[in-house]
Amino acid sequence: MIMQQRKVYSCGILLLTLFLGTVQPLWAEPLGKAWIIPVQVPYEAPPKGQDVLAESVPQNTKPLTPEEVQRAEALLPLLEGKQEFWAMGEFVHLGEPAVPVLVKGLTMPGPRIRYNVIETISMLKAVSAVPALVAAAKEPNEIPRVREHALRVAVRLDAAKAVEAIEVMAKDQNSSIRKAAAFESRYVRENAVVPILIGTIGDEERFVALSAVQSLWILTRHESEFHDWETSSKQDRQEWTVEWSEWWNGQKDTFEMPDPKRSTRPR
Repeated sequence: MIMQQRKVYSCGILLLTLFLGTVQPLWAEPLGKAWIIPVQVPYEAPPKGQDVLAESVPQNTKPLTPEEVQRAEALLPLLEGKQEFWAMGEFVHLGEPAVPVLVKGLTMPGPRIRYNVIETISMLKAVSAVPALVAAAKEPNEIPRVREHALRVAVRLDAAKAVEAIEVMAKDQNSSIRKAAAFESRYVRENAVVPILIGTIGDEERFVALSAVQSLWILTRHESEFHDWETSSKQDRQEWTVEWSEWWNGQKDTFEMPDPKRSTRPR
């Protein structure tokens, strides 16, 4: 009796095995001749670590060796093309001592190279490169995109030294260059930019004049007479320039830039 029960039990196991081997579970996926059944594995989140900013990594401050100078010069042509980001990273690794080599790229033929040189200077926060940036911003034969970027980075690195470029660009024939000068002036807390901006209020292009007067409001906080700048004509703006000039002539000897307003937006 017991032997018969064991035979029945063994047959049942055999049939069940054959059945499972021939029927595909709904959740299974084939892999060759076998079947894989996904199994949920307990998940553990990675441990929280302290984020390390890239800026916290100290840059190289030692003078470059002759081999490093040669390497930096070889990197300049690579600032244009598929390896441009790698080349920029290599200059960042070399640090500010590579700036004398890097600024040579501002006179190279490719505009992409010149733009990436400026971007690399920005990444390095290389204040020593500001005179070269000012020269690039003033260059009348340079394309507007490069000139505007050179001014923008120069203002961020050393605003006081950028006044010279703003003065030149505010009189440029290209209206986009004049607008860039008027806009970037709002970040230059120097009295010297006020008369430059006042002279730009009467610009024939309304969007240039609007940028100039907005920069004036931000820098001086002078509550001028209300005017409809959006629909103004060149003649209107020239008349309003006189109002600003009269105000400045009475203030310039004692004027001090007010503290910049702090942003109320949550970070």
